[in-house]
Amino acid sequence: MTILYGATLAVIAAAGLLTLLRLVRGPLALDRIMALDVLVTLTIAATAVGAVARDDTTAIPVLVVLALLAFIGSVTAAHLVEKRKGMR
Repeated sequence: MTILYGATLAVIAAAGLLTLLRLVRGPLALDRIMALDVLVTLTIAATAVGAVARDDTTAIPVLVVLALLAFIGSVTAAHLVEKRKGMR
């Protein structure tokens, strides 16, 4: 099972690097906002995989709070981008 956890974390890390590339190169603000949201989601996934690998349940409340903050942040950022488009 340790190989499976390592492979999963490697795939998450590769996705994180590609997401960082999108964050840097994204031509629109909405691209950057979505890249940040994906990075938070990947962080949550990596933390969850680590918690399962260690058989540790103390990270669950942290994961829930991170997920809620990511959701609220994404909705707020999308609302601000939409509001800015309406002002033009």
